Amino acid sequence: MAPLKLNYDPHTLRHSYTRATPFPHIVLDGLFDDADLEPVLEDFPKPEETRWLRFDSPTEKKLGFYHEVSTITDRVRRFLDAMNGFEMLLFLEALTGMEGLIPDPYFGGGGVHQIEPGGFLKVHADFNVHPKLKLDRRANLLLYMNKDWQEEWGGDLELWNASSSVKKIAPLFNRTVIFSTTDTSFHGHPHPLLSPPGVTRKSVSLYYYTAGRPEEERSAAHDTIFVSPDSAR
Repeated sequence: MAPLKLNYDPHTLRHSYTRATPFPHIVLDGLFDDADLEPVLEDFPKPEETRWLRFDSPTEKKLGFYHEVSTITDRVRRFLDAMNGFEMLLFLEALTGMEGLIPDPYFGGGGVHQIEPGGFLKVHADFNVHPKLKLDRRANLLLYMNKDWQEEWGGDLELWNASSSVKKIAPLFNRTVIFSTTDTSFHGHPHPLLSPPGVTRKSVSLYYYTAGRPEEERSAAHDTIFVSPDSAR
């Protein structure tokens, strides 16, 4: 794969990112060239093609990347590796103001994901410390891979404050959402997906870390914090 090409200047976006509500974030359409994403979409594993981490509970019903055994093609693997490379790290540092960002070579909780019809992910704040590396989780990057997505299928990512939805983001092809990860960065896809049989909501997720975090953001290590199993029912 050629060096990762990013189609925005992060320095011009930093003010918008840091001032966004309900927490620092940005939505970028066309951050990547479509041509760089086409091979990833072509090789995106179907639900039956590989071994997924299958979640089926009142808080989440989805397929996650099982990094030790999930089978992905070389083209998908090269793209995931590029997302952990220096081009992306420097872009994110300039965008967020977070210095010394560290990628996750284990793709813990990250990688390729998809949600089948009827699936969902209730509103939550993410785990805050990497279980292996003991680093502080600071930023999420979600890249959506859904062409010809129809509004009536739902699947919007919702950004919440402590009690209600503030922003909805449709999961369109080559749309990237980047946001700061804290104990109050509540987000999710809380409504069951209404896409037709065989049509899944596909995404690529990357998480980035630092060795330490601002004092005002510190808390004891914790797993995912769901607002409520019934959030946005």
